[in-house]
Amino acid sequence: MLYHLHEMQRSFMTPLMQWADASSKLFSNPVSPFAHTPFAQRIAAGYELMYRLGKDYQKPAFGIDSTLVDGETVGVLELTVESRAFCHLLHFKKDLSDKQIKALDHPKVLIVAPLSGHHSTLLRDTVRALLTSHDVYITDWIDARMVPLSAGPFHLDDYIYYVQDFIRLLAPDLHVISVCQPTVPVLAAISLMATEKDSKLPKTMIMMGGPIDPRKSPTAVNDLAIEKPFSWFENTVIYSVPSNFAGVGRRVYPGFLQHAGFIAMNPGRHAQSHREFYKHLVAGDDEPAEGHRQFYNEYNAVLDMPAEYYLDTIKTVFQDFSLPKGTWKVGGKLVRPQDITTVALFTVEGELDDISGAGQTQAAHELCTGIPAAMQKDFVAPGAGHYGIFSGRRWRETICPEIGKFIRKHG
Repeated sequence: MLYHLHEMQRSFMTPLMQWADASSKLFSNPVSPFAHTPFAQRIAAGYELMYRLGKDYQKPAFGIDSTLVDGETVGVLELTVESRAFCHLLHFKKDLSDKQIKALDHPKVLIVAPLSGHHSTLLRDTVRALLTSHDVYITDWIDARMVPLSAGPFHLDDYIYYVQDFIRLLAPDLHVISVCQPTVPVLAAISLMATEKDSKLPKTMIMMGGPIDPRKSPTAVNDLAIEKPFSWFENTVIYSVPSNFAGVGRRVYPGFLQHAGFIAMNPGRHAQSHREFYKHLVAGDDEPAEGHRQFYNEYNAVLDMPAEYYLDTIKTVFQDFSLPKGTWKVGGKLVRPQDITTVALFTVEGELDDISGAGQTQAAHELCTGIPAAMQKDFVAPGAGHYGIFSGRRWRETICPEIGKFIRKHG
């Protein structure tokens, strides 16, 4: 019922937001006579702030159409190389001949993006930085409200099977990077492949800011999962998709509820950000205002998660701690990270990460006892928060080069 009420409110708000957007332009466009009236900038700023606080945010585009290779600008084509009901596998292919691509010898990288509220475009900066010297693929998870019921359910096990299929498709000589939530299913996927002595194992696995063992330095996210019984999540945050979407009737954890949770984690910071945005608009400071727009275009664009997948993750990862306890079974097979012996492991954590606490990702080293010490590395990024380990200056200048060196060393 809550989802239906949300959609009703959204339909009522849409005309108002369109009016606010039009009014903002009316008082800011230099060809409009209203733009030259007293307090025009303040009025335009107020209308734009209203518009951005109330509008519906759609999935942004990656928008990566070129990259620098050896100082030269090279075009980039975004191609879908595999389509599944709940995910597309995208390839950012450089617009070069086969001979040129072979000469570059760029390592093949699969970025496994989180299915945890935001779209994979949140990793745009991750893709852009790696693209200059790597051949980059990424999982692009589909909004569950757009997946028809006929596609069936999607469990955490299915996520693992998807990852395994993509690894086998792109192997050999593949390097897998998992960011945040997928560190757990990626480790499970590779562990199961190692146990089965699969010939398509990747060369390296890079795990960044993920809850391998959430018992270490628990954060507010971890505390919520422990404090609430499993039944609370089933009965409180799961709703059916309304009839105006292709996935009508599918049970999901709605994106608008997830977004409310993101904001509630730090409401003061977001309020201050919007105040600063208003001040920049009034002062005519275009650059910081545009930075605010770009950030919230991404941050406010959320997707629905399949209920089965979300509830499996809550129970398996955050309540039962099945991976670090060694009790996790996928399709009846025990997940044994100790069976991995040929895949090099690199873990990355942010010093100030308030989503995945200190030591949670490093725990992968304790589990992967079969990997020789010479093939393991851990890196804690000084001054980096959760988003800073895959986006922004610290990612581009410090973390990405470290990953590049690790990939080449073990490739």
